[in-house]
Amino acid sequence: MSGWSDEGAGERRGQAGTAGERPQKPLPPGWSVRPRGMRQRPPRNLDVRPERRPARSPDGGRPPDSGRPRDAGQPRRPRRWGRRVGAVLLVLVVLLVGLGVWVDSRLNRVDALPDYEGRPAATPGADWLVVGSDSRQGLDESRRRQLGTGQAAGRRADTMMLLHIPRGTGKPSLVSLPRDSYVPIPGHGRNKLNAAFAFGGPPLLARTVEQVTGIRLDRYMEVGFDGFASVVDAVGGVQICPKTDMRDPMAGLDVKAGCQLASSKKALAYVRARHSGRGDLDRVERQQEFLGSLVDKVTSPGVLLHPFKGISLLRTGTDAVAVDEAAHVWNLIRFPFAMRAIAGGGGVATTVPVAGGASIPGVGSVVQWDRERALALFEALQRDQPVDGLVDR
Repeated sequence: MSGWSDEGAGERRGQAGTAGERPQKPLPPGWSVRPRGMRQRPPRNLDVRPERRPARSPDGGRPPDSGRPRDAGQPRRPRRWGRRVGAVLLVLVVLLVGLGVWVDSRLNRVDALPDYEGRPAATPGADWLVVGSDSRQGLDESRRRQLGTGQAAGRRADTMMLLHIPRGTGKPSLVSLPRDSYVPIPGHGRNKLNAAFAFGGPPLLARTVEQVTGIRLDRYMEVGFDGFASVVDAVGGVQICPKTDMRDPMAGLDVKAGCQLASSKKALAYVRARHSGRGDLDRVERQQEFLGSLVDKVTSPGVLLHPFKGISLLRTGTDAVAVDEAAHVWNLIRFPFAMRAIAGGGGVATTVPVAGGASIPGVGSVVQWDRERALALFEALQRDQPVDGLVDR
C-alpha cells in the first residue's frame, strides 16, 4: 500500500496473521511506524488534531458522558458559614440596639437629683435611692378596691433604700432607711424621713438622704402602687416566705406561714403591713425580701427568654417606674443584677443601725438611728469599702 515507509510491513502482517495474532489496523495517511514507546506525532502540514476533552456544561458540571462523577477531582467551593454567622450577629445587634432605644424612649423621668450648694462630692461606685411611694395615681375606683389601697390622696414615700454598687468586683450593699427615721430635713427642721417626700417630692427627699448620709446619689428610681402591682402581675406572681402567720386588717393581709406564690394584692399587703412586733423594722425586712424575690423572678430565663413575657414586662416596667433625668437604659442594666446578687447571698442587705424609738410631740412615733454606727456604715460606702463587719445581718 502506498504511503508506507516500511516495505516489510506487509510481510510482518502476513506472518502475524498466520500465527493467529490480531491483524494490525492500517495507519492513517502520513503516519509511520516507530519503535514501541515513542510518541506518534502527525506531520505539521496535516490537518489532523487530537480529540479535545469535552468542555464543562453551562451549569458548571461535567457532561454526562465524561466518564467521571460530577466535580470529581475539582476543588469544592468554600462554604460561606463565616458570612452567615456574621449576618446573624449583625441582625441580633441591630435588634438589641433598637430594643434599647425603644425602652429608653419610654422611661418616665423626674428632676430628682438637682445640684445645690454644699452637695457631697462624687464617691467611687454607683449609689441609688430606691423609693416606693404610696401614690394611687393611675388607679381607678375598681382597681383601688381590688388592691385594698384605700382612698388617701397625695403621694408619700412608703419605702426608701440606699443601694451601693461598688466599682469593680466588690459586693453590692442595700441599706433600708425606715420611713419613720427622725432626721433633719433642709428647710423644715427635724421630722420623719418620708415627710421630706411629702414636703418637696423627689428632689427634697434625695437632698435629705445625701445630707444625712454624706453620699452623693448617682441614680434615683421610684415606683408607685399601680406600677408595683402591674409588674407583679406581668411576671405571674412572686414568692413570699412569711415566718409566721400574718394578719393585718389595715393592710388587707391574711397569710399563713411558709413560702407561697403571692398575687399583686397579697404582695402589696405583705410589704405594707406594719402591725408586728418591731413595726417599721419588720416591714423593711419584708420589703428587702420581696424586692429580691421580684428581681430574681424578673431576671429568670423563663421570663427574659420568653418573647411575649419579656416584651410585656419591658412595657409594664417602663410604665411602672420613674427615674432621674440623667438616667438611660444602659445606666439601669446593673440594677437588677446587683439586686439578684444580694438576694442570692452575694451582697449585703441590712437596715441602718437603730438606737431605738421615741415619741416626738407634733411628729409622732419615730425611729432614732445609732449615730456612731450609722456614720461608720456610710463612711465605708463613701470609700467603696466592704460593710460586712459594720451591719447586723
